[in-house]
Amino acid sequence: MHSEFTILGLAALLLLVHIMAAIRIKTQQYGVDWNMGARDEALPPLNPVAARLERARDNFLETLPIAIIALMGVALTGKSSTLTLAAGWVWLGARVVYLPLYWAGVPRLRTYVWGVALAALLVLLGVLLLG
Repeated sequence: MHSEFTILGLAALLLLVHIMAAIRIKTQQYGVDWNMGARDEALPPLNPVAARLERARDNFLETLPIAIIALMGVALTGKSSTLTLAAGWVWLGARVVYLPLYWAGVPRLRTYVWGVALAALLVLLGVLLLG
């Protein structure tokens, strides 16, 4: 199995962590009845932590398809290399670090970590498209 697929499998687990963390904190605010109901009622704004977790999850969901395309692309086209594996692991590592930083409300460092993840994706896409 290509290591790129291992990275993607771990990214799927990270997505589950994002989903579960966000819904757990949201359920703490709105209650179990809300969580198990139809969720049709108007609700007060999320507390800051719940809102950050939702934004972190949404941000991960925005970039995950790009990572899937890039990682699967280099694996399936035979362009996998030490560089693409390093970029994949850097992307995943940065995304793992990003979640607790956003959860804790760390402003600048979180953005730098996001930039590292983006740079890793650009390396992967560069190899896929130009390599």
